[in-house]
Amino acid sequence: MSGLVHLYCGDGKGKTTAAVGLSVRAAGSGLRVLFVQFLKSRPSGEIAVLSALANVRVLRGKEGTAFSFQMTDEQKRATREMHDRNLAEAVRAAKAGECDLLVLDEAVGALNRGLVDGELLRSLVREKPEALELVLTGRNPPEDLAEMADYVSEIRKVKHPFDRGIGARTGIER
Repeated sequence: MSGLVHLYCGDGKGKTTAAVGLSVRAAGSGLRVLFVQFLKSRPSGEIAVLSALANVRVLRGKEGTAFSFQMTDEQKRATREMHDRNLAEAVRAAKAGECDLLVLDEAVGALNRGLVDGELLRSLVREKPEALELVLTGRNPPEDLAEMADYVSEIRKVKHPFDRGIGARTGIER
């Protein structure tokens, strides 16, 4: 089976949810999944479930709990180092044939904020192992990433409770 590149983008809710759904489907079919999450460190329901599955490995984290626009220069540096380590591990695992599906959740956001090695990310997309299924998520993907993808699914926000002051709810948005 030849693997393809998926890009889930847009300003709507559901990019990570789609990536998690594909991960669960793949794991349920016996595929090995590596789910790498950028820009997120808080506990979440999807990470708890994915981590409990025998053939799913999760890598994630960032420095502190601040949003990237609130980070100090030191937090940005530490976050970049952590993201680069996680991406390097993902590339290593992919090239070693240790995963059938590799999800890079919020890699596009980390790329756009300068919080991950853009050349390493692009080289993974360009030179991915043939059988690897690769998913990237995030808002405002650079044109070159969209051109390299086989699937581009844009999730558009029409309406969102956050616009009315309703924050993220456990089990629904986190």
